[in-house]
Amino acid sequence: MGWVVHGKKRYFYRSRRIAGRAVNEYVGSGLVGEAAASAIAQRRAHRTAEAENCRVELARLDAAAEPLMVLCSGADLLSRAALVLAGYHQHDRGEWRRRRNGKHTHDQTG
Repeated sequence: MGWVVHGKKRYFYRSRRIAGRAVNEYVGSGLVGEAAASAIAQRRAHRTAEAENCRVELARLDAAAEPLMVLCSGADLLSRAALVLAGYHQHDRGEWRRRRNGKHTHDQTG
C-alpha cells in the first residue's frame, strides 16, 4: 500500500497476504516508516536484479543449446530416412515396425 497521508502526517503501511487475503499492516510514521520503506525498496530491487540475472543466464543457456538442437534434429531426420529406406514405418507416432510384405499404405510415400 505504501505511504498514506492523513492531514499533515504520513503513515507507512505494507500489504501482506495472510490466509490468501490481502491485509494492510501499519508499520509506522516518521523514521520508522522511512526505514521500513527503505528496507522494502531494497528487497524489491534485489529481487528485480536477481530476476534479471536469471533471464540473462537462461538466454545464454538457450543460445548455447541451439547448435545442439540443430544437430539433434538433423540426426533425427537422418535416422528416420534410414529406417524408411530399410522398410520400417512408425506406428501411431510411436515405435518403428518392419512393414509387412504386400501391405502398402499411404505412409510409404516417403
